[in-house]
Amino acid sequence: MIGVRVKLTFPEELVREPVIARMTAEFAVVPNIRKADVGEQGGWIICELDGDGAVVDGALEWLRAEGVQVDLLGDVVES
Repeated sequence: MIGVRVKLTFPEELVREPVIARMTAEFAVVPNIRKADVGEQGGWIICELDGDGAVVDGALEWLRAEGVQVDLLGDVVES
């Protein structure tokens, strides 16, 4: 199990989409939203994603493919 802290930046066209809900349905990751600022023109979320390393990597790649900008914030916690 690992946990990574990421900043997810959403463009305007994804703000109203349930991207986090779809990610958790698709991948066995647990998101912990720590801070967010979301408006009509876009937004960002800082969250921690916990799960198996390969699954977390897959979830991050899926987010990128959906059009979310993913920035790793450097906090990786292995448990």
